[in-house]
Amino acid sequence: MTVGVLVMAYGTPRDRDDIETYYTDIRRGWPPTPELLADLVRRYDALGGTFPLRALTDAQVASLASSLGPSYVVTLGTKHSVPRIEDGVETLVAQGVSRIIGLVLAPHYSAFSVGEYTARAAAAGAARGVTVDVVESWHLLPAYLDFLDRAVGAALSTMPTGAEVVFTAHSLPERILATGDPYPAQLRETAAAVAARRPDVPWSVAWQSAGRTPEPWLGPDVLEVLRSRSAQGSPGVVVCACGFVADHLEVAYDLDIEAAAVAAELDLPFARTASVNDDAAVLAALAELVAAR
Repeated sequence: MTVGVLVMAYGTPRDRDDIETYYTDIRRGWPPTPELLADLVRRYDALGGTFPLRALTDAQVASLASSLGPSYVVTLGTKHSVPRIEDGVETLVAQGVSRIIGLVLAPHYSAFSVGEYTARAAAAGAARGVTVDVVESWHLLPAYLDFLDRAVGAALSTMPTGAEVVFTAHSLPERILATGDPYPAQLRETAAAVAARRPDVPWSVAWQSAGRTPEPWLGPDVLEVLRSRSAQGSPGVVVCACGFVADHLEVAYDLDIEAAAVAAELDLPFARTASVNDDAAVLAALAELVAAR
């Protein structure tokens, strides 16, 4: 029996000319204003005009496929670029799989994020007579926690004694709180599990990369936290962006450029932990998680 594995990720522009199409898709078909588009182009230009996420995602998919072996057919489907989630399902069905297991390259579940991937994959599978079983979260996966612990330790070794670790994930609209969405609790569970290994290190949870919409988003924002800690005389801040698994725009720009610049202005020692990217141990553990389904 051949099992299909649909690895799902957010997606990324292919190049500079693709940014507007990508941004329009994120905005559910509404084209961005010239100001919003110019701001996103500026952010990618600040990375040297590079689009790192696709290569990193491809490496993650290849590592998963290698770990799973020949009994599995592994393909990628993205939420906001090509190949789309539906394309991934179609590819797997065309290869004759009997069932599909879905894995989102995001550790924490929200109906607003992973839930949307799951719904799209399930609908695409149902239209083709194939069941899609999605791993909803893996925020306490031991290999993932081990990776975060090592990354935190490496970053702290460059910082003054007493530096705080701030665990972050992508902010979502505050309205998810009214539905009891598990996303904030899962982020705190990840943070607490890692922080428990270093009981003498202060830590907190914050949010980053909030959308540019009028409604309120989850906070505090990581930039607000940096300013607050500076005012309190903190010896330094390490940001562990544990809600992200690759060095894409929200990490490479929002933290490495924007947050680092704010910290420099405040004369606040600052570091950012390494991202999972294609870490062999984490991806092998994710492959085991998929195989266990």
